[in-house]
Amino acid sequence: MLPKVLKSETVYRGRAFNVRVDEIEIRPGQNARLDIVEHPGAVTMLPLDHANNLWFIRQYRHSAGEVMLELPAGTLEPGEAPEAGAARELQEEIGMRAGQLERLCGFWLAPGYSTEFMHVYLATGLTPSQLEQDEDEIITVEKVPVARALALAESGEVRDSKSLVSLFVAARRLGW
Repeated sequence: MLPKVLKSETVYRGRAFNVRVDEIEIRPGQNARLDIVEHPGAVTMLPLDHANNLWFIRQYRHSAGEVMLELPAGTLEPGEAPEAGAARELQEEIGMRAGQLERLCGFWLAPGYSTEFMHVYLATGLTPSQLEQDEDEIITVEKVPVARALALAESGEVRDSKSLVSLFVAARRLGW
């Protein structure tokens, strides 16, 4: 039996997410108060070119306090299909359109406190097609050979969860 929601209140509305507080009944007579980050979901792409390079981005991440090497990704617009979001984000972040998008997996980013579900796509058949970047992003694009990308993940240079999960799932699926 799932816990019963007794009360739910949105306490913060932001650009990227909302925060709500839920009071739930875990079992009869035992209640808990949970803080939940409401997020519309996101996509991560593994752009793979004909020379077997993955296209990464370097981007300043204020919450981490550093510039990070990561796979391109982005938040879905309300009601946007994940594949459409992946196509849009590729154009915004690396200036490329994918001839093919193949869904590799999906995962909950932090299910203990967030509703964010991440969809992962392999993007191939890349051709130039630029959309304007988001105004709060300063991104540089780097092409990294597949073997080097895996080594960067293993050494800790790539350390955000979406990139790590995406790389390791792709490596297993594609035999890298």
